[in-house]
Amino acid sequence: MSAVEIIIGIAVILVSLFIIAVVLLQQGHRAGINGAISGGADTFLSKNKARTFDASLARWTKWIALLFFVLAIVANVIALRG
Repeated sequence: MSAVEIIIGIAVILVSLFIIAVVLLQQGHRAGINGAISGGADTFLSKNKARTFDASLARWTKWIALLFFVLAIVANVIALRG
């Protein structure tokens, strides 16, 4: 096992842990009728703040997932050549 394979393996592990953390930080989108029944006393500003935070987390999830797939493909190409 070469140093490049070890570095890419560590990068894949770190990126996978990071994507798990980002996905777990996102809010569920199941407010539906339960949100209406429980009152949902959020102000307009707090709702918009949550949406922008969720939107940035969704954006991060897409980029980290893309990075994960690229690293996985690179790791497989390196493994097949060696």
